[in-house]
Amino acid sequence: MDITWLTDRIAVGGGIWTADNMARVAGKGVTHIIDMQIEFDDTPLGVKHGIEVLWNPTDDDFEPKPAALFQRGVQFAKAALDEPGAKLFIHCAAGVHRAPMMALALLGSMGWTLESAMDLIERRRAVADFADVYVKSVAEFLDGRGI
Repeated sequence: MDITWLTDRIAVGGGIWTADNMARVAGKGVTHIIDMQIEFDDTPLGVKHGIEVLWNPTDDDFEPKPAALFQRGVQFAKAALDEPGAKLFIHCAAGVHRAPMMALALLGSMGWTLESAMDLIERRRAVADFADVYVKSVAEFLDGRGI
């Protein structure tokens, strides 16, 4: 499985796609998933393992993203991380744009500066790529100016 741990409780990566891969994710202690890919909903795969999934589908189209997209993810993530021992996996299809973008929004909502959060994500996950339009969308969400 393509999982990169940013912290001891927050990971980003690529698509799960199969029951066997979901079993691998569960084996890594993941209890919650934010699925950012529009291509596939992991929710049914998570049920067998007791993994709570937020399907937060978004297209990787290099267009501005609405604040509601980030709000759903951040609310879900913060509620998950309030549970002792919970581990969160944020993913999209390849773990290059959408998952790092959502992780950036989450870390920013937790008090990280965008620069320090991007630095952490890029150091831990070399394939992460922050498109300017996505960073601007996250900044506008965090500033309360999102569309």
